[in-house]
Amino acid sequence: MPDLLAVFGIDNATLDIVVKLLVLFVVLIWLALVYYTWADARRRITDPVLIGTATVAALVLPFAGTVIYMVVRPPEYLDDVRERELEMQAAEARLLQSGVLLCPHCEYQVQKDFLRCPSCLKKLRDQCTGCARPLDPEWRICPYCETEIPGRTPRRRRRGRAESPATEQQA
Repeated sequence: MPDLLAVFGIDNATLDIVVKLLVLFVVLIWLALVYYTWADARRRITDPVLIGTATVAALVLPFAGTVIYMVVRPPEYLDDVRERELEMQAAEARLLQSGVLLCPHCEYQVQKDFLRCPSCLKKLRDQCTGCARPLDPEWRICPYCETEIPGRTPRRRRRGRAESPATEQQA
């Protein structure tokens, strides 16, 4: 059986072993980079197709596949993204509990009796026609003066049988 390394012109047994070990070392580094690409992609990407594509690229393109993956990979781990979202939700919950209100349009800090945002000038609430106090958009009557809010107050339903619109108009 001809010696494969003899192709490179190595006839010395010591050099032959050194070259074989060097080739083995390069192959092990390449396989370690394939594993690193797979493991890192699993921590950064949710789509299994993209994880497989990154791993195959590292396997097919030795060393270059891992470098390409490192250039185009997402900058954050999935756990860090989830943690940041939880922190934001907790901060929003603390803001709601502390009574701080923000404009829904520009997120400027407003007070609950503001009719318009002083920053973006968008309308926040309507004004009561009876007492001129600010009304919450969910309210059906003004809780301060009991003025009905037009268009928001539902008609009272009569108990008993349901009546048709023609019967209601006659009554």
